[in-house]
Amino acid sequence: MILYDYFRSSASYRVRIALNIKGLNYEKHSVHLLNNGGEQHHPEYSRLNPQELVPTLITDEAQAISQSLAIIEYLNDCYPTPPLLPAAPFHRAEVRSMALLIACDMHPLNNLRVLNQLRQQFQASDEQVTSWMHHWMQTGFAAFEQKLVDLACKGKCCFGEQLTLADICLIPQVFNAKRFQVNMEEYPLINSVYDECTSLEVFKQAAPAE
Repeated sequence: MILYDYFRSSASYRVRIALNIKGLNYEKHSVHLLNNGGEQHHPEYSRLNPQELVPTLITDEAQAISQSLAIIEYLNDCYPTPPLLPAAPFHRAEVRSMALLIACDMHPLNNLRVLNQLRQQFQASDEQVTSWMHHWMQTGFAAFEQKLVDLACKGKCCFGEQLTLADICLIPQVFNAKRFQVNMEEYPLINSVYDECTSLEVFKQAAPAE
C-alpha cells in the first residue's frame, strides 16, 4: 500500500496510527501542503484526489481511497484484527459519534484551507485566526470530555480497554491543540487518554516528526 501523506496533517496522522495498530506495511509519499505552492494542488496528485486533500491511500489492488475515516474503516474491514470498533451496534455508534465529533465538527474548522480563507477573504489577523482555532477546539473538547465522563472512561482508552477509532481521532487533535497552545486544563480525561496512548509504540511511530 501507498499512503500519500503530510506529516502535520491530523487526518494523515489518524491513518498512520490505524496502519500501525493493524501492523501493516506501507510506503509513504509526502505531499507537502505548503511547499511549491502546495503540492496537493499539483495535477499528478489532483488526479488521485480531486479534493486536493491528504491523505490518500492506494490499496494493494491499486485503488485510491480518500478521507481518513473511510480509509480506516476500509482497513478495519480488510484486516479485522485487532478491531477498531466494538462488537455491539450501539457501542459502535458511540465510538463513531466521538470520532465524527472530531473529524467532522472540530478538525475541518481549523484546517489549513479554512484558516487561509479567513485571512484572504476577511483579512483576519494572526491573533484572530488563533482565537478562532482555540474557540472551536475548546468547544469540541468540552463535548468530548463529557462523552468520556458519560462512558465512565478510566483514562486509558476512550472506550473501555480497547483502542478504537475514537482514540485514533482524538490523539492527533490533542497534538494540534498542544502545538497551538490551547489551554487543556479543563479536560482531565482527554489528557489522561492522550498520555496513555502516546506512550504506546503504535502512536509514537505515527507521530509527526518535528
